[in-house]
Amino acid sequence: MKGLAGRAVKTWVSLGPRFLPFADVATEDLPLSRLLRLSLFQVSVGMALVLLVGTLNRVMIVELGVPASLVGIMIALPLVFAPLRALIGFRSDNHRSELGWRRVPFIWRGTLVQFGGFAIMPFALLVLAGQGEAASAPAWIGQASAGLAFLLVGAGVHTVQTAGLALATDLVPQESHPKVVGLMYVMLLLGMIASALVFGAALVDFTPGRLVQVIQGAALATLVLNTVAMWKQEARRPRRGAPEPVADPSFVDSWKSFCRGDRAVQHLVIIGVGTLAFGMADVLLEPFGGQVLGMDVAQTTRLTALFALGGLIGFAFASQALGRPGADPNRITLAGAVTGIPAFALVMVAGPMDLVRIFQFGNFLIGFGAALFAHGTLTASMNRAPKDQIGLALGAWGSVQATAAGVAIALSGTFRDLVKAVLGSTGGFWGFDAIASSYVAVFALEIVFLVIAIGVTVPLLRKGRRDLARAASALPEPAGRSGPTPVPAAGAASGAASSPAGSAAGRGATSAP
Repeated sequence: MKGLAGRAVKTWVSLGPRFLPFADVATEDLPLSRLLRLSLFQVSVGMALVLLVGTLNRVMIVELGVPASLVGIMIALPLVFAPLRALIGFRSDNHRSELGWRRVPFIWRGTLVQFGGFAIMPFALLVLAGQGEAASAPAWIGQASAGLAFLLVGAGVHTVQTAGLALATDLVPQESHPKVVGLMYVMLLLGMIASALVFGAALVDFTPGRLVQVIQGAALATLVLNTVAMWKQEARRPRRGAPEPVADPSFVDSWKSFCRGDRAVQHLVIIGVGTLAFGMADVLLEPFGGQVLGMDVAQTTRLTALFALGGLIGFAFASQALGRPGADPNRITLAGAVTGIPAFALVMVAGPMDLVRIFQFGNFLIGFGAALFAHGTLTASMNRAPKDQIGLALGAWGSVQATAAGVAIALSGTFRDLVKAVLGSTGGFWGFDAIASSYVAVFALEIVFLVIAIGVTVPLLRKGRRDLARAASALPEPAGRSGPTPVPAAGAASGAASSPAGSAAGRGATSAP
């Protein structure tokens, strides 16, 4: 790497493990510069998320006048492919090509699909909103073309992220898998922050032509970033002349084996309900700032950067907490859900009081709580991932999370419009007008879902404590020493309790990373 990019990477690497989260995952065979280059695919994913969930939903509702329910459905369309993430991960685990690659073909296909979606999206949105010469076009053309664009972007994002995360875990030793996943998550947040700032600056003076340029630039950046990320990353395995491998298990058998892990279904329920709670605000925070608090496009787009900053700090805090002896990822999950309750309360009270700063701080806390929740659930899921099913494990976590996020986005817009229609011209409640009340009703519903997530997590946390106590009492007392039996580290206890290896050691299950 040469020029400015090379100097930037050298400066980034020179900061050292003390200042870079998860920098200790690098080795002599796998330098940090290579890992950072691979993480560029997460930057492209973060850029797509900001554009879809952050910028476009505000522009479509406020500037283009598209109904919020239709916007919610459009933004939720990319998540139609979310349940397929587990299948994508499974296929990448067992894919064989003449070139000897497993993950790279999926990353490349996903990149091309995502590029195609971005290529047709700006003009589809103009037709959907009836702008300019497109005002005379039939409504179904705009709806169908915009829906196709969002579907393609969603399919590309899910494919790239699932295969990319699996490739990242392939490149590092088994004990470093959680660290490299953490590094990729941090890069996703950094990509969201940078993209939000760039999009906000580009759309200060909003015009339909400027929107077209921004989306086209995102398409080109996606192709460049993902190509650089996967360049010479995966080693080629010889295919011709190689002995025939053992028959691969079917997806159904692999999925059943994965779900047999201790408390696996309960973990999936927590992931779904918690993601539903945090995800319903994604499509409404920026329109709320624009319609209720009078913020412009640039200001509301920067809210995504503030949300991502809170997530970055939350993820770093969770990583430090989970590195301590006796740490339980379920405790971090619980802390994230608890943090979300006052965060949404601050957003709700900011409307009638017209306090933009309170609203911004609430956005920051939502990002912080969501990061704690995501880190806790992801760590718990990685603890039960079989050695030869990394792609399936990451795909399963992503499937439940992304599916719940899609339901949340579609539900939030529809519920908001329904409340607004019911209130009509009669006014709102709790001191809000009709428009603000429709948003506040969604935020209140999110608090209800957070309470449910807390109720499901607490028994799981208590059971983890009992498992830890039983594991400690089962340890033999060291010779020549009296006193209480030492408590093992959290990794040993939680791994034995939550992974297929711990719960099914007698069946010969492989150990989780």
